[in-house]
Amino acid sequence: MSAVVWTAVGSLAAWLWLLLGQGFFWRTDVRLPPRGEPDDWPSVCVVVPARDEAAVLPDSLPSLLAQDYPGRAEIFLVDDGSSDGTGELARELAQLHGGLPLTVGSPGEPPAGWTGKLWAVRHGIGLARARAPEYLLLTDADIAHAPNSLRELVAAARTGGFDLVSQMARLRVESVWERLVVPAFVYFFAQLYPFRRIAVRGSRTAAAAGGCVLLRADAAERARIPDAIRHAVIDDVALARAVKRGGGHIWLGLAERVDSVRPYPRLHDLWRMVSRSAYAQLRHNPLLLAGTVAGLVVVYLVPPIALFVGLATASVWAATAGGLAWLLMTATYLPMLRYYRQPLWLAPLLPVTAFLYLLMTVDSAVQHYRGRGAAWKGRTYARPDTALDES
Repeated sequence: MSAVVWTAVGSLAAWLWLLLGQGFFWRTDVRLPPRGEPDDWPSVCVVVPARDEAAVLPDSLPSLLAQDYPGRAEIFLVDDGSSDGTGELARELAQLHGGLPLTVGSPGEPPAGWTGKLWAVRHGIGLARARAPEYLLLTDADIAHAPNSLRELVAAARTGGFDLVSQMARLRVESVWERLVVPAFVYFFAQLYPFRRIAVRGSRTAAAAGGCVLLRADAAERARIPDAIRHAVIDDVALARAVKRGGGHIWLGLAERVDSVRPYPRLHDLWRMVSRSAYAQLRHNPLLLAGTVAGLVVVYLVPPIALFVGLATASVWAATAGGLAWLLMTATYLPMLRYYRQPLWLAPLLPVTAFLYLLMTVDSAVQHYRGRGAAWKGRTYARPDTALDES
Protein backbone atom coordinates (compact mmCIF):
# COMPACT_ATOMS: atom_id res chain seq x y z
CA MET A 1 0.00 0.00 0.00
CA SER A 2 1.25 3.47 -0.86
CA ALA A 3 2.05 6.26 1.58
CA VAL A 4 -1.11 8.08 0.43
CA VAL A 5 -3.24 5.07 1.35
CA TRP A 6 -1.64 4.62 4.76
CA THR A 7 -2.01 8.34 5.52
CA ALA A 8 -5.64 8.28 4.42
CA VAL A 9 -6.32 5.25 6.63
CA GLY A 10 -4.64 7.07 9.54
CA SER A 11 -6.85 10.09 8.93
CA LEU A 12 -9.95 7.90 8.85
CA ALA A 13 -8.92 6.28 12.14
CA ALA A 14 -8.43 9.73 13.65
CA TRP A 15 -11.92 10.75 12.60
CA LEU A 16 -13.47 7.60 14.02
CA TRP A 17 -11.79 8.40 17.32
CA LEU A 18 -12.86 12.07 17.19
CA LEU A 19 -16.43 11.02 16.43
CA LEU A 20 -16.74 8.68 19.39
CA GLY A 21 -13.86 9.31 21.79
CA GLN A 22 -13.51 13.07 22.16
CA GLY A 23 -16.47 13.79 24.40
CA PHE A 24 -18.92 14.09 21.49
CA PHE A 25 -17.45 17.55 20.96
CA TRP A 26 -19.38 17.98 17.72
CA ARG A 27 -22.80 18.01 19.39
CA THR A 28 -24.29 21.41 20.10
CA ASP A 29 -26.86 20.47 22.74
CA VAL A 30 -24.76 21.52 25.74
CA ARG A 31 -26.84 24.49 26.86
CA LEU A 32 -27.55 25.89 30.33
CA PRO A 33 -28.23 22.91 32.63
CA PRO A 34 -31.62 22.34 34.34
CA ARG A 35 -32.27 25.05 36.89
CA GLY A 36 -34.86 26.35 39.30
CA GLU A 37 -35.29 29.79 40.81
CA PRO A 38 -33.60 30.17 44.19
CA ASP A 39 -35.57 31.27 47.22
CA ASP A 40 -33.29 34.26 47.62
CA TRP A 41 -31.47 35.92 44.74
CA PRO A 42 -27.81 36.65 45.53
CA SER A 43 -26.17 39.97 44.78
CA VAL A 44 -24.17 40.22 41.55
CA CYS A 45 -21.62 42.71 40.26
CA VAL A 46 -21.06 42.85 36.52
CA VAL A 47 -17.50 43.69 35.46
CA VAL A 48 -16.96 44.92 31.89
CA PRO A 49 -13.39 45.64 30.73
CA ALA A 50 -13.58 48.10 27.83
CA ARG A 51 -10.85 49.59 25.71
CA ASP A 52 -11.87 51.63 22.64
CA GLU A 53 -15.32 50.05 22.49
CA ALA A 54 -17.43 53.06 21.48
CA ALA A 55 -18.42 51.35 18.22
CA VAL A 56 -20.09 48.38 19.94
CA LEU A 57 -21.30 49.77 23.28
CA PRO A 58 -24.63 51.13 21.92
CA ASP A 59 -25.51 47.57 20.87
CA SER A 60 -24.31 45.82 24.02
CA LEU A 61 -24.40 47.97 27.15
CA PRO A 62 -28.18 48.70 27.03
CA SER A 63 -28.78 44.95 27.22
CA LEU A 64 -26.87 44.78 30.52
CA LEU A 65 -28.60 47.85 31.90
CA ALA A 66 -31.96 46.23 31.10
CA GLN A 67 -31.34 42.94 32.93
CA ASP A 68 -34.46 41.60 34.60
CA TYR A 69 -32.84 40.39 37.80
CA PRO A 70 -34.80 39.99 41.06
CA GLY A 71 -31.77 40.51 43.31
CA ARG A 72 -29.29 43.36 43.71
CA ALA A 73 -27.08 43.88 40.67
CA GLU A 74 -24.69 46.61 39.61
CA ILE A 75 -22.43 47.19 36.61
CA PHE A 76 -18.79 48.28 36.76
CA LEU A 77 -17.42 49.26 33.37
CA VAL A 78 -13.65 49.72 33.38
CA ASP A 79 -12.51 52.22 30.76
CA ASP A 80 -9.03 50.90 30.08
CA GLY A 81 -7.26 53.91 28.57
CA SER A 82 -9.68 54.35 25.69
CA SER A 83 -9.07 57.05 23.11
CA ASP A 84 -12.58 57.01 21.59
CA GLY A 85 -14.68 58.25 24.52
CA THR A 86 -15.77 54.80 25.69
CA GLY A 87 -16.26 55.85 29.31
CA GLU A 88 -18.26 58.99 28.54
CA LEU A 89 -20.43 57.08 26.06
CA ALA A 90 -21.16 54.46 28.73
CA ARG A 91 -22.35 57.17 31.11
CA GLU A 92 -24.55 58.68 28.40
CA LEU A 93 -26.10 55.30 27.61
CA ALA A 94 -26.82 54.71 31.30
CA GLN A 95 -28.56 58.08 31.57
CA LEU A 96 -30.53 57.41 28.40
CA HIS A 97 -31.65 53.85 29.14
CA GLY A 98 -31.70 53.70 32.94
CA GLY A 99 -31.83 50.25 34.49
CA LEU A 100 -29.06 48.75 36.62
CA PRO A 101 -26.68 51.19 38.33
CA LEU A 102 -23.49 51.83 36.35
CA THR A 103 -20.09 52.88 37.67
CA VAL A 104 -17.31 53.77 35.21
CA GLY A 105 -13.76 53.35 36.50
CA SER A 106 -10.29 53.70 35.04
CA PRO A 107 -7.31 51.60 36.19
CA GLY A 108 -4.45 53.46 34.53
CA GLU A 109 -1.74 51.70 32.55
CA PRO A 110 -1.07 48.09 33.55
CA PRO A 111 2.18 47.42 35.41
CA ALA A 112 4.81 45.05 34.06
CA GLY A 113 3.67 41.44 34.08
CA TRP A 114 -0.02 42.18 33.50
CA THR A 115 -2.05 41.93 30.32
CA GLY A 116 -4.20 45.00 29.89
CA LYS A 117 -7.54 43.22 29.96
CA LEU A 118 -6.80 41.36 33.18
CA TRP A 119 -5.53 44.55 34.80
CA ALA A 120 -8.87 46.13 33.91
CA VAL A 121 -10.72 43.11 35.31
CA ARG A 122 -8.71 43.37 38.53
CA HIS A 123 -9.71 47.01 38.88
CA GLY A 124 -13.36 46.16 38.26
CA ILE A 125 -13.33 43.35 40.82
CA GLY A 126 -11.71 45.72 43.29
CA LEU A 127 -14.54 48.22 42.80
CA ALA A 128 -17.12 45.47 43.11
CA ARG A 129 -15.60 44.06 46.30
CA ALA A 130 -16.95 47.03 48.27
CA ARG A 131 -20.47 45.72 47.50
CA ALA A 132 -19.59 42.24 48.82
CA PRO A 133 -21.34 40.41 45.95
CA GLU A 134 -21.87 36.67 46.01
CA TYR A 135 -21.28 36.45 42.25
CA LEU A 136 -19.30 38.30 39.63
CA LEU A 137 -20.36 38.38 36.00
CA LEU A 138 -17.33 38.96 33.80
CA THR A 139 -18.49 39.97 30.34
CA ASP A 140 -16.87 41.68 27.38
CA ALA A 141 -17.96 45.04 26.03
CA ASP A 142 -19.13 43.54 22.74
CA ILE A 143 -21.54 41.02 24.31
CA ALA A 144 -25.29 41.62 24.20
CA HIS A 145 -27.38 39.71 26.75
CA ALA A 146 -31.04 38.75 26.63
CA PRO A 147 -33.09 40.46 29.40
CA ASN A 148 -33.14 37.25 31.49
CA SER A 149 -29.50 36.30 30.89
CA LEU A 150 -28.20 37.14 34.36
CA ARG A 151 -31.22 35.55 35.99
CA GLU A 152 -30.70 32.28 34.08
CA LEU A 153 -26.96 32.19 34.78
CA VAL A 154 -27.45 32.63 38.53
CA ALA A 155 -30.26 30.06 38.62
CA ALA A 156 -28.04 27.55 36.79
CA ALA A 157 -25.12 28.18 39.13
CA ARG A 158 -27.25 27.87 42.27
CA THR A 159 -29.16 24.78 41.11
CA GLY A 160 -26.10 22.91 39.85
CA GLY A 161 -23.74 24.01 42.61
CA PHE A 162 -21.34 25.52 40.09
CA ASP A 163 -18.61 27.97 41.04
CA LEU A 164 -18.26 29.08 37.44
CA VAL A 165 -20.87 29.07 34.69
CA SER A 166 -19.79 30.28 31.28
CA GLN A 167 -21.61 30.57 27.99
CA MET A 168 -19.86 30.83 24.65
CA ALA A 169 -21.57 33.79 23.03
CA ARG A 170 -22.90 33.34 19.53
CA LEU A 171 -20.46 35.26 17.34
CA ARG A 172 -21.60 37.39 14.42
CA VAL A 173 -21.88 35.59 11.06
CA GLU A 174 -22.90 38.04 8.36
CA SER A 175 -19.94 38.62 6.04
CA VAL A 176 -18.62 35.92 3.69
CA TRP A 177 -15.49 35.45 5.79
CA GLU A 178 -17.47 35.29 9.04
CA ARG A 179 -19.60 32.49 7.58
CA LEU A 180 -16.52 30.56 6.54
CA VAL A 181 -14.37 31.06 9.64
CA VAL A 182 -16.52 31.77 12.72
CA PRO A 183 -18.50 28.52 13.11
CA ALA A 184 -15.24 26.61 12.63
CA PHE A 185 -13.63 28.67 15.39
CA VAL A 186 -16.20 27.39 17.91
CA TYR A 187 -16.02 23.87 16.42
CA PHE A 188 -12.24 23.74 16.88
CA PHE A 189 -12.54 25.16 20.39
CA ALA A 190 -15.03 22.46 21.36
CA GLN A 191 -12.71 19.84 19.86
CA LEU A 192 -9.87 21.03 22.09
CA TYR A 193 -12.10 21.44 25.17
CA PRO A 194 -15.11 19.10 24.93
CA PHE A 195 -17.88 20.83 26.84
CA ARG A 196 -19.23 17.62 28.37
CA ARG A 197 -15.91 16.92 30.09
CA ILE A 198 -15.53 20.39 31.56
CA ALA A 199 -18.35 19.93 34.07
CA VAL A 200 -17.06 16.52 35.25
CA ARG A 201 -15.42 16.78 38.66
CA GLY A 202 -11.92 15.39 38.56
CA SER A 203 -11.61 15.88 34.81
CA ARG A 204 -8.51 17.78 33.70
CA THR A 205 -10.47 19.54 30.94
CA ALA A 206 -11.13 23.15 31.89
CA ALA A 207 -12.17 26.12 29.79
CA ALA A 208 -14.46 29.11 29.79
CA ALA A 209 -15.59 31.69 27.26
CA GLY A 210 -14.42 35.11 28.35
CA GLY A 211 -17.41 36.96 26.94
CA CYS A 212 -19.76 35.53 29.57
CA VAL A 213 -18.44 34.11 32.86
CA LEU A 214 -20.48 34.00 36.05
CA LEU A 215 -18.07 33.37 38.94
CA ARG A 216 -18.66 32.95 42.64
CA ALA A 217 -16.76 35.69 44.44
CA ASP A 218 -15.36 33.31 47.05
CA ALA A 219 -14.16 30.95 44.32
CA ALA A 220 -12.39 33.89 42.69
CA GLU A 221 -10.64 34.64 45.96
CA ARG A 222 -9.58 31.02 46.47
CA ALA A 223 -8.16 30.87 42.94
CA ARG A 224 -6.57 34.35 43.31
CA ILE A 225 -8.39 35.66 40.25
CA PRO A 226 -7.13 37.57 38.39
CA ASP A 227 -3.69 37.88 40.03
CA ALA A 228 -2.84 34.21 39.50
CA ILE A 229 -3.39 34.53 35.74
CA ARG A 230 -2.12 38.08 35.25
CA HIS A 231 0.20 37.07 32.36
CA ALA A 232 -2.47 35.13 30.47
CA VAL A 233 -3.29 36.10 26.91
CA ILE A 234 -5.91 33.33 26.71
CA ASP A 235 -7.43 34.56 29.94
CA ASP A 236 -10.71 32.64 29.83
CA VAL A 237 -9.07 29.21 29.65
CA ALA A 238 -6.51 30.20 32.29
CA LEU A 239 -9.30 31.45 34.56
CA ALA A 240 -11.26 28.20 34.29
CA ARG A 241 -8.14 26.14 34.99
CA ALA A 242 -7.32 28.20 38.06
CA VAL A 243 -10.85 27.82 39.45
CA LYS A 244 -10.97 24.09 38.77
CA ARG A 245 -7.49 23.57 40.18
CA GLY A 246 -8.71 25.28 43.34
CA GLY A 247 -11.50 22.71 43.74
CA GLY A 248 -14.21 24.68 41.94
CA HIS A 249 -17.02 23.08 39.95
CA ILE A 250 -17.23 24.66 36.49
CA TRP A 251 -19.53 24.49 33.47
CA LEU A 252 -19.26 25.72 29.87
CA GLY A 253 -21.78 25.49 27.07
CA LEU A 254 -23.18 27.24 24.04
CA ALA A 255 -25.35 30.31 24.50
CA GLU A 256 -28.85 30.73 23.19
CA ARG A 257 -29.39 34.47 23.66
CA VAL A 258 -25.96 35.84 24.47
CA ASP A 259 -24.48 37.33 21.30
CA SER A 260 -21.32 39.11 20.24
CA VAL A 261 -22.05 42.28 18.26
CA ARG A 262 -18.46 42.78 17.13
CA PRO A 263 -18.12 42.58 13.34
CA TYR A 264 -15.28 40.80 11.55
CA PRO A 265 -16.05 41.82 7.97
CA ARG A 266 -12.62 41.06 6.46
CA LEU A 267 -10.37 38.04 6.56
CA HIS A 268 -7.70 40.32 8.05
CA ASP A 269 -9.93 40.98 11.10
CA LEU A 270 -10.52 37.28 11.72
CA TRP A 271 -6.87 36.50 11.07
CA ARG A 272 -5.83 38.91 13.82
CA MET A 273 -8.41 37.44 16.21
CA VAL A 274 -7.00 33.93 15.80
CA SER A 275 -3.29 34.66 15.38
CA ARG A 276 -3.28 36.93 18.45
CA SER A 277 -3.30 33.95 20.78
CA ALA A 278 -2.77 30.82 18.66
CA TYR A 279 0.88 30.33 19.57
CA ALA A 280 0.20 31.17 23.21
CA GLN A 281 -2.30 28.29 23.13
CA LEU A 282 0.65 26.09 22.15
CA ARG A 283 2.67 27.50 25.07
CA HIS A 284 5.17 29.00 22.63
CA ASN A 285 6.56 25.50 22.10
CA PRO A 286 8.02 24.76 18.63
CA LEU A 287 7.42 21.02 19.07
CA LEU A 288 3.74 21.60 19.85
CA LEU A 289 3.56 23.89 16.82
CA ALA A 290 5.04 21.21 14.57
CA GLY A 291 2.68 18.61 16.01
CA THR A 292 -0.32 20.89 15.53
CA VAL A 293 0.57 21.61 11.91
CA ALA A 294 1.08 17.92 11.22
CA GLY A 295 -2.19 17.08 12.96
CA LEU A 296 -4.15 19.65 10.95
CA VAL A 297 -2.66 18.31 7.74
CA VAL A 298 -3.42 14.66 8.52
CA VAL A 299 -6.86 15.20 10.01
CA TYR A 300 -8.27 17.94 7.78
CA LEU A 301 -6.25 18.17 4.56
CA VAL A 302 -5.39 14.54 3.81
CA PRO A 303 -9.02 13.33 3.34
CA PRO A 304 -9.87 15.45 0.27
CA ILE A 305 -6.35 15.07 -1.12
CA ALA A 306 -6.50 11.27 -0.75
CA LEU A 307 -9.93 11.16 -2.33
CA PHE A 308 -8.87 13.12 -5.39
CA VAL A 309 -5.53 11.32 -5.70
CA GLY A 310 -7.31 7.98 -5.38
CA LEU A 311 -9.81 8.87 -8.08
CA ALA A 312 -7.05 10.16 -10.35
CA THR A 313 -4.88 7.04 -9.89
CA ALA A 314 -7.68 4.47 -9.61
CA SER A 315 -6.59 3.66 -6.04
CA VAL A 316 -9.73 2.30 -4.42
CA TRP A 317 -8.19 2.22 -0.94
CA ALA A 318 -7.02 5.84 -1.04
CA ALA A 319 -10.30 7.11 -2.46
CA THR A 320 -12.40 5.10 -0.01
CA ALA A 321 -10.43 6.01 3.12
CA GLY A 322 -10.16 9.66 2.11
CA GLY A 323 -13.81 9.89 1.13
CA LEU A 324 -15.03 8.29 4.38
CA ALA A 325 -12.79 10.54 6.49
CA TRP A 326 -14.07 13.62 4.63
CA LEU A 327 -17.65 12.38 5.09
CA LEU A 328 -17.16 12.01 8.86
CA MET A 329 -15.53 15.45 9.05
CA THR A 330 -18.46 16.97 7.17
CA ALA A 331 -21.04 15.18 9.32
CA THR A 332 -19.50 16.37 12.58
CA TYR A 333 -19.50 19.98 11.34
CA LEU A 334 -23.18 20.06 10.39
CA PRO A 335 -24.53 20.60 13.95
CA MET A 336 -22.35 23.70 14.39
CA LEU A 337 -23.57 25.14 11.09
CA ARG A 338 -27.15 24.51 12.18
CA TYR A 339 -26.45 26.25 15.49
CA TYR A 340 -25.16 29.27 13.57
CA ARG A 341 -28.06 29.03 11.08
CA GLN A 342 -25.67 28.74 8.15
CA PRO A 343 -26.15 26.84 4.87
CA LEU A 344 -25.13 23.20 5.21
CA TRP A 345 -23.19 23.24 1.94
CA LEU A 346 -20.42 24.99 3.88
CA ALA A 347 -19.66 21.75 5.73
CA PRO A 348 -17.54 20.12 2.99
CA LEU A 349 -15.44 23.31 2.90
CA LEU A 350 -14.07 22.68 6.41
CA PRO A 351 -10.66 21.57 5.00
CA VAL A 352 -10.32 25.02 3.39
CA THR A 353 -11.07 26.70 6.71
CA ALA A 354 -8.68 24.36 8.53
CA PHE A 355 -5.93 25.34 6.09
CA LEU A 356 -6.59 29.01 6.91
CA TYR A 357 -6.31 28.22 10.63
CA LEU A 358 -3.05 26.38 9.97
CA LEU A 359 -1.66 29.50 8.29
CA MET A 360 -2.93 31.71 11.13
CA THR A 361 -1.22 29.49 13.69
CA VAL A 362 2.08 29.56 11.84
CA ASP A 363 1.78 33.34 11.47
CA SER A 364 1.18 33.61 15.22
CA ALA A 365 4.48 31.80 15.83
CA VAL A 366 6.29 33.97 13.28
CA GLN A 367 5.03 37.13 14.97
CA HIS A 368 6.16 35.79 18.34
CA TYR A 369 9.71 35.12 17.16
CA ARG A 370 9.84 38.52 15.52
CA GLY A 371 9.32 39.95 18.98
CA ARG A 372 5.83 41.26 18.33
CA GLY A 373 4.08 38.87 20.69
CA ALA A 374 0.35 38.74 21.28
CA ALA A 375 -1.73 41.90 21.18
CA TRP A 376 -4.93 43.14 22.77
CA LYS A 377 -6.47 46.48 21.87
CA GLY A 378 -3.27 48.09 20.71
CA ARG A 379 -1.06 46.58 23.42
CA THR A 380 1.57 43.97 22.59
CA TYR A 381 2.75 41.30 25.02
CA ALA A 382 5.98 39.63 24.02
CA ARG A 383 6.27 37.65 27.24
CA PRO A 384 5.22 33.99 27.05
CA ASP A 385 1.86 33.09 28.55
CA THR A 386 3.27 31.71 31.79
CA ALA A 387 -0.16 31.42 33.33
CA LEU A 388 -0.99 28.76 30.78
CA ASP A 389 2.33 27.05 31.34
CA GLU A 390 1.59 26.79 35.04
CA SER A 391 -1.94 25.50 34.61
